[in-house]
Amino acid sequence: MILREVGMKRLELLAPAKDFVHGCAAIDCGADALYVGAPRFGARVDAGVNLEEIGRLCDYAHRFEASVYVTLNTLIFEDELAEAERMVHDLYRVGADALIIQDPAFLRMDLPPIELHASTQMFNLDPQVIRFWSRMGFTRIILERAATLEEIATISRAVPDTEIEVFVHGAICVAYSGRCYLSRSMSSRSGNRGACIQACRMPYDLVDEQHRVLLQGKHLLSVRDLNLTPRLDALIEAGATSFKIEGRLKDLNYVRNVVGWYRRQLDQWIASHGDEGCRTSVGETTLDFIPDPQKSFSRGSTLYYIDGVQQGVASFDTPKSLGEPIGRVVRVQGRCVEYKSASRSELSTGDGLCFSDGRGAWVGTAVQRVEGFRFWPNRTEGLRTGTELYRNYDRRFVAMLEHCRVRRQIPVEMTVGWSEDRLSVEVTDGVHRLTHQLEGPFDAALDPRKAWESVEAQLRKSGDTPYRVVKVQMQRSEATMPWFVPASRLNALRRDLLAQFDRVRSEAVGRRVRRPEEPSLCYPETKLSGAGNVVNSKSAQFYREHGVQQI
Repeated sequence: MILREVGMKRLELLAPAKDFVHGCAAIDCGADALYVGAPRFGARVDAGVNLEEIGRLCDYAHRFEASVYVTLNTLIFEDELAEAERMVHDLYRVGADALIIQDPAFLRMDLPPIELHASTQMFNLDPQVIRFWSRMGFTRIILERAATLEEIATISRAVPDTEIEVFVHGAICVAYSGRCYLSRSMSSRSGNRGACIQACRMPYDLVDEQHRVLLQGKHLLSVRDLNLTPRLDALIEAGATSFKIEGRLKDLNYVRNVVGWYRRQLDQWIASHGDEGCRTSVGETTLDFIPDPQKSFSRGSTLYYIDGVQQGVASFDTPKSLGEPIGRVVRVQGRCVEYKSASRSELSTGDGLCFSDGRGAWVGTAVQRVEGFRFWPNRTEGLRTGTELYRNYDRRFVAMLEHCRVRRQIPVEMTVGWSEDRLSVEVTDGVHRLTHQLEGPFDAALDPRKAWESVEAQLRKSGDTPYRVVKVQMQRSEATMPWFVPASRLNALRRDLLAQFDRVRSEAVGRRVRRPEEPSLCYPETKLSGAGNVVNSKSAQFYREHGVQQI
């Protein structure tokens, strides 16, 4: 059972939810919170989720005291303001815990008292501006991915009463969040409207001032994927409280694998730091696979700017998944390839490999047959001695994820009170308590020991509920003795007790509310350039009320 002490660092693992199934998988694998796209106005136009599914996700997450945050983090046009306002009321009604927003227009709408998070699309990097937003009603600031550890620590000190959310894994935009207009300048689609064409993943030529081609057909704006596993300790010390995994368009196996990986990393920190920290939700996850982020989609990992400007950020050759380094080719003889392994795992039939063909292009091949450190691919063109091999599809690992049986359960204890006329059972998770009774009369047990063992065995069967009964004990007194209770009645009592306990716990999950706005506080600047992204009258009204003179 989890008992949280005052003053503990409350650490949240935040996972993507493309839909109900992906969201439940993330919760089961250990996520403390989900972020999910609203039906409209989310920064991933293809990742919107309908209200019914969001409501079901909230119900499921709240069983584990996990939260659901909904993204409405695009810019809102004038003729959409009323619809956006209605949508917020609908989201609040189905149980959403917070809104992730970009447009300050929401601050001038008639909203329910729902918590607000400042999206990374607001380009959250300046401590002064972040301090302003924390006084405007935002409980949490989601930082720009390019923030360094030093900047995160500075921002955390500037807003000690505000939660700091950081991305720790997944795809990175080459531009600052909310300040990229490349897609809109090349097409009718805009990143600030959730419809980025991902121009930074396209091939380009690098040309000098004399129009000489220096590089041709390279992905010059593509960067690797974020993996801040080595810096989790430092991020916690710097003041980060929520650790976010990118990937609302990724598949189910990605969600299971990456969420499972970071759950283990954060749990290790909590276990090694005594009473310093705890997670924000409850329940213990049992994984029947060993998570490995290298086996999920990755363009190659980078720490990005967390330690300052570093080399090794770019992914010029391909924007596709490289996977894990598997070894180097030793010999190619006909259709047979011999390699020297760079890892403990061996290839298997059905694996997918990729490699550079020596001319800068990355090509893929499938493994058709394996014998030790020799394999027969479906193509050998481009393979030569010294070629580095990467496995971007591990057939056995994928099969394991697809058939995994992950369970998340809340440990509870039961106490049995017994008399000739009544059997009572109390259940508790250490915070909530509930008692149900079974009316007698009961017959005296012929074998008291077996009678008690039967009661204990039936009460431990928690079935498909989110509970795991870790202890069943009897209230003992001089007059206490086991009585015979039919197993069918015990089972019915247990089912009713746990179902009611589930409702009690769900109803006890409180909602945090939106902070009040400080009306007299001025925005740090009196002029806003086009980068301010003001596209409607309510946003303009907000800024003018807070001292901005020119927009």
